[in-house]
Amino acid sequence: MTSKRITGISSMATRQVLAELAQAYRKRSGVEVVIESVGGVDAAKRVQAGEVFDVVFLAADALDKLAASGHVLPGSRVDLVRSGVAVAVREGAEHPDISTEAALRNAVLQARSLSVSTGPSGVALLGLFERWGLMETLRPRLVTPPPGVPVASLVANGEVGLGFQQLSEMLHVPGIALLGGLPAGCEIVTVFSGAVATASPQPDAVRELLTFMAGPDTADAKRRQGMDPA
Repeated sequence: MTSKRITGISSMATRQVLAELAQAYRKRSGVEVVIESVGGVDAAKRVQAGEVFDVVFLAADALDKLAASGHVLPGSRVDLVRSGVAVAVREGAEHPDISTEAALRNAVLQARSLSVSTGPSGVALLGLFERWGLMETLRPRLVTPPPGVPVASLVANGEVGLGFQQLSEMLHVPGIALLGGLPAGCEIVTVFSGAVATASPQPDAVRELLTFMAGPDTADAKRRQGMDPA
């Protein structure tokens, strides 16, 4: 018998899209899906610490690590969305050119302050700054967002001049202007997936949920939230 309630944990990047998909699944199946969204690093730590969830939604490589450590079922990972990084400035601020890699490098160099997320996309961006040879120059200007605080809100309140974060996390934030995604040659795309938590007493119900979330009927919802179907 299928459970009427599935619990999960996710990173903040997929909060909006998962809320929409959970609502659609409830309408279709009668199963309530309750997902807590926190920072991705914190989510992984809580699963590793033995907190009980039915399903875990994280970046694909993070789920692979949880599978290797026995916290999600090996082979249960289902890729759901591809999520790109976007760039934003405060509403009303000048819009720097980011249309090419050289233009983006110049915009980063000119920014009085900048911020990247603490998740996988942030790590990739720091690698990009390193590749450009700018890390030492930028280090004093880098603002690390406090846990649970999105980069977009730091941009909106003027604390940060240039912000980088998943487009999905910036779409609905007031007070910012989106400049667009990263240009060719330095795109950063994260695949977010779901997997069955080893601690779940209802793995089959979770598999049914993940099959629905990966299905063709969910593509419009994913695009509405700034992501592409995986």
